Amino acid sequence: MNKPNFNNYLNESLNTLDKDIAPQKDLWAGVERAIINSKTAQINTVIWPKITVIAACTIAALVAVNIFYITPEPQPVVAISDYFSAQKNSLLVEYKNKEALTSNWQIQLQELEEAEQAIKQALENEPQNQALLTMLAQIYQQQLDLINKVHAPRWQHI
Repeated sequence: MNKPNFNNYLNESLNTLDKDIAPQKDLWAGVERAIINSKTAQINTVIWPKITVIAACTIAALVAVNIFYITPEPQPVVAISDYFSAQKNSLLVEYKNKEALTSNWQIQLQELEEAEQAIKQALENEPQNQALLTMLAQIYQQQLDLINKVHAPRWQHI
């Protein structure tokens, strides 16, 4: 077939073609169902990301509230007390079997512990008072120095 004959044949075939072809089945019910299903799928794909974002924001807010408002602020008094009591206990264990140079060192240590308790009571009212925290640290240092000086004085070291 040459080109002009093919073009003529195609034009004639298209012109003689029946313009109104009815489908063999009732397809409108299936088309309507497909449209409804596509709308439902669109709604589901729009809703789930929004719900996910809302849930993530809620969890983040709850975590932030827990961290900033519910979790108590660590007290410097507790940190200082724990640190120095651990040091004091280790020194007492270290010098347990060594003889002390004076006999009244435990009375002095008891007086320092009473001063420590008085400062701790004052710190209950003002936990961030820097002067009281410094005094407490000095009392602890005096306790450690007393234990060290009584059991291992400097004049014994060369």
